[in-house]
Amino acid sequence: MLVDVFNMEGKKVKSVELPAEVFEAPVYLDLMHQAYVRQMANARLGTHDTKVRGEVAGGGRKPWKQKGTGRARQGSIRSAHWKGGGRIHTPHPHSYRLAMPVKMRRAALRSALTVKAQESALILVDELSLSEPKTRLMAKALNSLVGNASALVLIPEKSAYEGVIRSTNNIPDAKVMLASYLNIRDLLSFKKVILPVAALDVITATLG
Repeated sequence: MLVDVFNMEGKKVKSVELPAEVFEAPVYLDLMHQAYVRQMANARLGTHDTKVRGEVAGGGRKPWKQKGTGRARQGSIRSAHWKGGGRIHTPHPHSYRLAMPVKMRRAALRSALTVKAQESALILVDELSLSEPKTRLMAKALNSLVGNASALVLIPEKSAYEGVIRSTNNIPDAKVMLASYLNIRDLLSFKKVILPVAALDVITATLG
């Protein structure tokens, strides 16, 4: 697949061929869904908790004697049917973690990247750099490249792109992340994917 490469002003400078093993892979919608559900589930803390009757303070004494009062027998005022009592069948801390083999996760990413390529949602730039780390400059560049669409910016490494990272922090519809940290949730959450030509090597090395 041959795609155009743009500069920061949105002008075409050349064309490159995308690696077929990553950007022309079979599209497995079920794997993409499974990978997305797994990532969202693994992000849950699972710290929700409610108290059962043995954890609620009080209720240690039988409220009234067993017989002779004409009232229903009760053993504790902290039973579940009492106001202020314990709870039953309610959440307690547990892990939501789901497992998924690495090969399947990588296949899901290749599927998502292939879909992005087919939809012309991959925007390649020859060099991703700014004269100074200013939000205004980055916003102008994003507008030239993707217009009003949300954008995920993938960078090959961090040290050479500190200005780009700082300039994008205050832009609500854009996110910068390392290409080696690419994940299915971020890939599907943004309309466009912007990546320097140098980031192709990182993605190919990881997913190829």
